[in-house]
Amino acid sequence: MLTRKEFEEQRIRSATKMAEDSNLQKDALDVLVRADHHSWIHQTNWLGEPILQLPQDMFALQEIIFNTRPEFIIEAGVAWGGSLLFYSTLMEILGGRRIIGIDIYIPDDLKERIGSFGKISDRIAWINGSSIDEPTIAKVKSIVGDSRKVMVILDSNHTHDHVMTELRLYSQFIGKGYYIVCSDTIIEFIPEQKHRPRPWCPGNNAQTAVLEFLKENNRFEVDESIDRKLLLTCMPGGFLKCIKEP
Repeated sequence: MLTRKEFEEQRIRSATKMAEDSNLQKDALDVLVRADHHSWIHQTNWLGEPILQLPQDMFALQEIIFNTRPEFIIEAGVAWGGSLLFYSTLMEILGGRRIIGIDIYIPDDLKERIGSFGKISDRIAWINGSSIDEPTIAKVKSIVGDSRKVMVILDSNHTHDHVMTELRLYSQFIGKGYYIVCSDTIIEFIPEQKHRPRPWCPGNNAQTAVLEFLKENNRFEVDESIDRKLLLTCMPGGFLKCIKEP
């Protein structure tokens, strides 16, 4: 029987080997591409509300939240709101202050549904507007204050320019040890989604923005330990850990 320490060491070795298995990685990417034609990423719920992410990615986010215990989680692009409930549920268990959900379209019935979960709902703050507009950033600052125990998930407009602007704006809120997570970096590695036309595509997406951002900002690096264990992910190279204070 392994000790807990030995089991953890074994898991790390196994994840490294899995990441180095090029045939397996190719097969996994092929599954993602084929399943996208059936909206696979739309099939997960939390507390009955849709989360437009793979369960594997949500578990990775859960690990980050458990390990870092952010006071604030900011999500740009809330869709159906299930992810807000997911983060707030974790904060109810682990501690934390507010979840900030930002979107250009927040219908009243969505706020009513997400607002019907008592204490879990009470810590969710909504900002109706573009994630990169000055009034939005001012509202975020008014909520976060001086805290740098902040996690940011970028999941709105996935074009290079938009994500690049988000990274520059929201990196100011992140203290050492905390994360910015860029969703849908997978776009760079899959064929253009002609079945779901979007303004982003290979060469113009979150991954290209991440690479440019890392060249100009030495406070962040890709957390490869997360990448290595995620065989199926929409966020490869998108888990950015802050390694330096401003």
